[in-house]
Amino acid sequence: MARNIQSLERAAAMLRLLAGGERRLGLSDIASSLGLAKGTAHGILRTLQQEGFVEQDNASGRYQLGAELLRLGTTYLDVHELRARALVWTDDLARSSGESVYLGVLHQQGVLIVHHVFRPDDSRQVLEVGAMQPLHSTALGKVLSAYDPVAHSEVLEADRKAFTAQTISELDDFEGVLDITRARGYAADVEETWTGVASVAAPIHNGRRMPVGAVGITGAVERVCKDGELRPELIAAVRDCARSVSRDLGAGRF
Repeated sequence: MARNIQSLERAAAMLRLLAGGERRLGLSDIASSLGLAKGTAHGILRTLQQEGFVEQDNASGRYQLGAELLRLGTTYLDVHELRARALVWTDDLARSSGESVYLGVLHQQGVLIVHHVFRPDDSRQVLEVGAMQPLHSTALGKVLSAYDPVAHSEVLEADRKAFTAQTISELDDFEGVLDITRARGYAADVEETWTGVASVAAPIHNGRRMPVGAVGITGAVERVCKDGELRPELIAAVRDCARSVSRDLGAGRF
């Protein structure tokens, strides 16, 4: 059995202590509570402080949880709520479209799949929750790049690899695609990422009208497209799903 890393265990214990006790604790309090030497406790606190997980009050010298840890916690809650709000609507979308449905969020210059509904047939499929997709070529990624300023800046810095002959990699052309995406409210990927596969996706917004994710369907080109164009009924279904999830997140109140 692999051994746990003691320094990480101690760091985790410190974070729990700061989260569960008084708002601010001094070095002596932390060290004695965890049974650590002051030097050891100070070294771990200094590292956590450098990473933004812990902050030190200049006046008192006491420690408290840092903004970075709170930001990570908020991100988890946002994604958890997004997935929870989308469950019913994505199931409905899979049934009505007959295709696989994906829910994605921005993560490390890519799209993290946080929910995946299988295509409603008897074919063998692999759950892709936790998989990463590129920002520049997928429908989900284009939607995030078009509506989320952070995703937009990250896709410009990323290596926009040409996966197929259809992939749009040049910056000016890609910016044009994002303009079209914003104008019509959805993005398309017709064999830009995988040969023989097409996708359509739309943005999801929260109660502050901030983009928090994207939802889309993916399937064989011959099913998703007709005469070289995305089927209008599938575009409408995806956009309806995105609006429904956004409404459940509070966007409908604005």
